[in-house]
Amino acid sequence: MPEEAEEVINLRSQITFLQNRVKELEEENAKFSSRLSSCRCNELQEKRPKEKCENLGEERGEMNSGSKKSGRKKATSRTPGYDTRFLNHHPRRYVALKVMYFGQRFYGFALEAQMDPTVESEIFKALEKTRLLIGDKKEIQYSRCGRTDKGVSAIGQVIALYLRSKLKGSDAHNKHSGETVPEEQDGQPGEIDYVRVLNGVLPKDIRIVGWCPVPSDFSARFSCLSREYKYFFWNDNLNLLVMETAGKKLIGEHDFRNFCKMDAVNVHNYRRNVMSFEISPCDMRFEGHQLYAIKIKGSAFLWHQVRCMVAVLFMIGQGLESPEVIDALLDTRTLRKPQYLMAPEIPLVLLSCEFEGLKFSCSSDAGQALHVHLENECRLYHLQAAIFQEALLSHLPLSIGAENKDSSSNGVTRKKASHIPLMSRATEPSYEERRAKLETAKLRA
Repeated sequence: MPEEAEEVINLRSQITFLQNRVKELEEENAKFSSRLSSCRCNELQEKRPKEKCENLGEERGEMNSGSKKSGRKKATSRTPGYDTRFLNHHPRRYVALKVMYFGQRFYGFALEAQMDPTVESEIFKALEKTRLLIGDKKEIQYSRCGRTDKGVSAIGQVIALYLRSKLKGSDAHNKHSGETVPEEQDGQPGEIDYVRVLNGVLPKDIRIVGWCPVPSDFSARFSCLSREYKYFFWNDNLNLLVMETAGKKLIGEHDFRNFCKMDAVNVHNYRRNVMSFEISPCDMRFEGHQLYAIKIKGSAFLWHQVRCMVAVLFMIGQGLESPEVIDALLDTRTLRKPQYLMAPEIPLVLLSCEFEGLKFSCSSDAGQALHVHLENECRLYHLQAAIFQEALLSHLPLSIGAENKDSSSNGVTRKKASHIPLMSRATEPSYEERRAKLETAKLRA
């Protein structure tokens, strides 16, 4: 029944969209008919029919001639998609879209990633398919709040761009963030239902959950006040109290170059402000293990910063490191980053992005369809989990080498290895060394 309800809602949404599209096409047809009636092309053709025929004969002669200088035009390769310039006569407005996606099959969010698919590439495919784009990426003033990595998911990612609008003239210009979004009432056309239209063509693991008009000087990246991440993990004999004590040391403004993957080419300031840190239980258990989540809120984060912080906290929770190692890693005066593996990417979620005055909304139909979709997906994943659990229960336990296995790795079963303290490990090149290497490479080039 839920699947049938979702299909009915989607069909109704498509019918409404097509009806509105027909109205738009009728208006455009009336405009073109008016232009055509004032056109004098027919008069010119009647006055110069002979000249036209002669020119046509010359063109045919050139096409039939076998000479190299035939004047034949080369066939131009057609680019996929559509030419957004054809929609320049449409009104447009600057909007922010709130995006949710499950990142397991994507090579990150950003379109600039070397691999495909990315979340952004799928969003732009949907925007082109629905003819909502007007202009190229520079003209639409596109910006994104966060650039999540391969495998990372998001519930509250935010992007901003110019989209085609149904509102005429000044109605399509946003005076301030969070203004009321008009819907179709009493036969009067409202704004395009961006959530419903885009969700109708996006893949199942990407959804638009809301939209909001924003002023033209808005930036999804630089207007963001804070970003909040969650990292889920199973409590496999971890000392959560010690982990939370160590995590509180991260709060405040610090230099986090030892808790990130350093990008010396583009990033020169590694000071970031962590506003809050907490560890809380989730409403889920598996084989006696409780699911927990680390919630970290900050003004901005460095590349892989959250996963690096979580990796060190796991070492502390396992008793392999003391909480004081956080203080040592935050002191960058005498220490370079020791080499250690980041925490896995799948449990990480961009939970929310905070902006001043933004109120995301969607139509009741779009909201209901989104709820049904998420409910169906949740049931599907529970069914898949039940299948894996059945396979696990029917699998004979392996006794060979069982004493050498470590099951407290939050999703990765591996052999136990002797732990090398972080302060005794080999270190990565410092920022100054990386910059010096870059400058040397420039001089050689």
